[in-house]
Amino acid sequence: MTTATITSKGQITIPADVRHALAVEAGDRVEFVQIEPGQYLFVAANRSVTELKGMFGKPRKRVSIDDMNSAIAARGASAR
Repeated sequence: MTTATITSKGQITIPADVRHALAVEAGDRVEFVQIEPGQYLFVAANRSVTELKGMFGKPRKRVSIDDMNSAIAARGASAR
């Protein structure tokens, strides 16, 4: 298991073996995806989004584009 320490400024150095495995280098972006409370997935954001396919399993139900647009519009209207 690879570990790292958080500095007093909240920074962390990603160990070399992890950087190599994720193919990230200085200036690349990474994302922290919450899987469940207290557990996160560390993902290199420089990869194709298609590599994320299947990461969270199959959706519970299908949602149409029209339904998505309606939900976005309703949420936007309520934020004003």
